[in-house]
Amino acid sequence: MSSTLESASPGDPVAPPARKAAARPLGRRFLADRLAARFVTLSGVVIIAAILAILFVIVAVVWPLLRPSSATSVPAGALPAGTVPLALAVDEYREEAFVATKGGLLILPVSGGEATVVELPELGEATVVKAVAPEPELIVLGLSDGRLYPVGVSTEVAYEEGKRRVTPSVRPGSPVTVGTEGKAAGVFKYVRGPDGPIALVATGPRQLTLVRVVEKTSMMGETTREEVRIVLPVEAKGEVTSLALDVRGQDIFAGTSGGEIVRFDLRDEANPKQEETVSASSSGAALGVLGFLNGDRTLVSGDSAGRVASWQVIQAEAGDSRRLAKIHEFRPHGAAVTGFSASRRDKGFVTGDAAGGVEVHYATTGKSLLSLEAGKAPLGAVVFAPKADAVLAASVDGRLHQFSLRNPHPEVSWNALFGRVWYEGYAKPDYVWQSTGGTDDFEAKFSLTPLIYGTLKGTFYALILAIPIALAAALYTSQFMHPNLRSVIKPVVEVMAALPSVVLGFIAGLWLAPMLERIVPGVLLMPVVITLLAVLGAAAWAKLPSRVRLRIPNGWEAVLLVPLVVGGGALSIWLGFQFERFFLAGDYRHFLLTALGLTYDQRNSLVVGIAMGFAVIPIIFTVAEDSLSSVPTGLAAGSLALGATRWQTAIRTVLPTASPGIFSAVMIGFGRAVGETMIVLMATGNTPVMEASIFNGFRALSANIAVELPEAPEGGTLFRVLFLAALLLFLMTFVVNTAAELVRLRLRKKYRTFE
Repeated sequence: MSSTLESASPGDPVAPPARKAAARPLGRRFLADRLAARFVTLSGVVIIAAILAILFVIVAVVWPLLRPSSATSVPAGALPAGTVPLALAVDEYREEAFVATKGGLLILPVSGGEATVVELPELGEATVVKAVAPEPELIVLGLSDGRLYPVGVSTEVAYEEGKRRVTPSVRPGSPVTVGTEGKAAGVFKYVRGPDGPIALVATGPRQLTLVRVVEKTSMMGETTREEVRIVLPVEAKGEVTSLALDVRGQDIFAGTSGGEIVRFDLRDEANPKQEETVSASSSGAALGVLGFLNGDRTLVSGDSAGRVASWQVIQAEAGDSRRLAKIHEFRPHGAAVTGFSASRRDKGFVTGDAAGGVEVHYATTGKSLLSLEAGKAPLGAVVFAPKADAVLAASVDGRLHQFSLRNPHPEVSWNALFGRVWYEGYAKPDYVWQSTGGTDDFEAKFSLTPLIYGTLKGTFYALILAIPIALAAALYTSQFMHPNLRSVIKPVVEVMAALPSVVLGFIAGLWLAPMLERIVPGVLLMPVVITLLAVLGAAAWAKLPSRVRLRIPNGWEAVLLVPLVVGGGALSIWLGFQFERFFLAGDYRHFLLTALGLTYDQRNSLVVGIAMGFAVIPIIFTVAEDSLSSVPTGLAAGSLALGATRWQTAIRTVLPTASPGIFSAVMIGFGRAVGETMIVLMATGNTPVMEASIFNGFRALSANIAVELPEAPEGGTLFRVLFLAALLLFLMTFVVNTAAELVRLRLRKKYRTFE
């Protein structure tokens, strides 16, 4: 063995087995590095792909909202030769059409076939002068002898051998005599009120007759009818050419040949009166069409010049007076408007003209959606299908025209989503979010502006609290605090970020909000009182003898401020009670309401600002403190060596150098606040109002999605609008983060100290 050792000199190369053994760990390290790099790259690609996939899904759901409406002409049957249609109704399956003619009532298969004449027992020798279809299952015939003859029309569905069979059904009602015997009922309206039918007829050029039929059923099943007649003289230019009557029997509207709308108020049944006369046409064109939309709140007018407008009776700003106001003017027809039909599902309606033109409108948005051509002959009647999926028009030449509609989201437009809309019952246009209502005639309100405003409002109040506290704490912790104290404070603050937002929202809603309501004046005094105590405490500390101050190690001075902060908070609350007692008449809420016109909601922006600020502070503090601590120590040492104080060094040297990281911290906090859901949902009133007051609540985009998405029908307008809100939230954070990154890179380039 000794001879072998002696034969190997120190300069000889390492034996091949030893070299392989030394290279093996290095190779494994290189392989691990490559695998880690590829894994990190793959993870980043997967994350980006997941975000793009989420964005793709959101856009795919939102896209149908942006598609325009469309219509397709569908073949339909024809009326017998020489038949002039006066009114039209159709069943929900669009298989049977009910057509009122001068000879009575016909049933016509929509897809084609022979028309069937309906025997009406009360018709007698009278002929039909005019007819209206005030409801989807009701046609009212105005007879030549002065009677109104209501006829219920519907279809019965049965399934035989797995096939659906639709059978038309006609139910003649009891005629109502409205005019003098032998005088035709030409211009009239008929509605079924809560107590019985209500009929309105123009019994003279400037005279109306209102007939209320009160039907009462006794316990024995006997029905009695009592008629009440009211004659109303019309003071206006021209003759009465059209009428409208709401189902409540509260308002009567008469259109005249002089282009005026006369409104009668019937709320006082013993003293009905003509309330106002409004000019509806600047050219004085006769109003041939008046009708109500679903809900009988919005009135639609059409004149002989082809103009179509919507009207509402609104409450005047001063007093209890009411007035008729024009809300929207729609795309005009090329000829006189002769037909009108309202959708029974929403606020859509259709109008026809004397040249065969058909227009589809939507009242809430004030938009004309489609222009259709139903031949060249004048239209005798038009009808919106019960499911709002088709329009049928009957021309005076006996042809029936059918158009299938693709119009799933008529209530959506850019103005409806982001602008002011004049909704039913409102005194002026406004931003409103109210997706559901208590009745079927509810007008959906999908303005996203209050939600965007609420999101920014909550973020503002959270950051106005979080940014100063977090950045000041980060600066002091990194530059002035003792390392031993810093090693305790920083982990504690970072643990605060781990608190679930639902816990913070629960505490804020059930404990913080009621407590703040009692001490609001004191809370508003806290910044002033605590700041004054801190300044006085610092001045007192500077006046202490050096031997006393030297007993406290550098970096532990902040501990002495804790009693001042706690005492300042208690003093602020006490001063708040005294201030409220002597200057606010003992009740600050009453003072806010009477002096400033502000209401105090228990769950408001102040509560959200404190709770969400508490959630955002740890994130901003951690990122900012790390950035400040990462500034090279040589910069601070050089500044101190040149004679700058520690405070001057921190403000003028360390802070600018760390500004890119500090800006990133603020933007991360902004993103956290914008996307917060549970705190906003539980700590505020969740009311979509646009008020800047800190004492009012709001509704944010994220909270609105959380509240309404579980109740939204899949594929419906609300469902897609909520996804649009999610898309806006995504774009908002994307734009802010992109701008923040650009600013951060500029700051980094400006304050870069080394490569």
